[in-house]
Amino acid sequence: MPKETFFNLPTEKRERIIAVAMQEFKNFEFSQASISRIVKEAGIAKGSFYQYFSGKKDLFSHIIDLAAEKKLDYLKDVQIGSENRDFFELLREVYVAGLKFSRDYPELGEISDNLMKSKDEKFKEEILGTSMQKSDAFLTALLQRGAEQGELKRGLDFGFIAFIMTRVSIALGEYVREKEYSEKNMEKLLGDLIEMLRNGLRA
Repeated sequence: MPKETFFNLPTEKRERIIAVAMQEFKNFEFSQASISRIVKEAGIAKGSFYQYFSGKKDLFSHIIDLAAEKKLDYLKDVQIGSENRDFFELLREVYVAGLKFSRDYPELGEISDNLMKSKDEKFKEEILGTSMQKSDAFLTALLQRGAEQGELKRGLDFGFIAFIMTRVSIALGEYVREKEYSEKNMEKLLGDLIEMLRNGLRA
C-alpha cells in the first residue's frame, strides 16, 4: 500500500509515476524491473520514491490492486439488470467483460501475464491475494444466486468453483493475448467455455 505522501501528490505526478512503473513491469518481470529506471523516467529522486513506497514490491502490488479495481468495475456493469437473465449467459458476459478489460488495458494484462509466469508461488500468492479474493467473492455470490433461482445444482461448493473460475478468467486473458485472437475467434472460444461449464453445472 503506498504511503500517504504518494496520495498527497498532484494527480498528474501520481499518474506519471504509475504510467512509468507500468511500462517497466510490462517490459520486465518483477525480479528484473528496476527502481532506478523508474525514477529516472518519472523524473523523481530515488529518495522521493521511498517516501511514496516502501519498495519495489509495494509499488508492484499497488499496480496489481489498481488493475483488480478496474476489472471489477467492468464486472459490476454486467450486474446491472441481471436479475432475470440466464445464469450462463450472465457468466458469459462476465468473461466478455474480463476480455474487454484486457483489450482496453493491455499493459495491465501483460503485467499480470508476467506475474503468472513467475515460479515464485509464494510471491504470486502474496501479490494476488486480495484481488483474487475479491473476484472469488463476486463469483461466489453469482453462483449462489444461480442456485437460488434453480439454474444450478444445489449442494456444490461454490467457494471452490469460484476459486477455479477466477483462475480460468486469468488463463483465458493470457491465452487470448498469446494467440492474438480475433473478435470472432473469441466469441467461439467463450461459447465453448460456457458450454463446458453449462454441462457440468446445470441443474
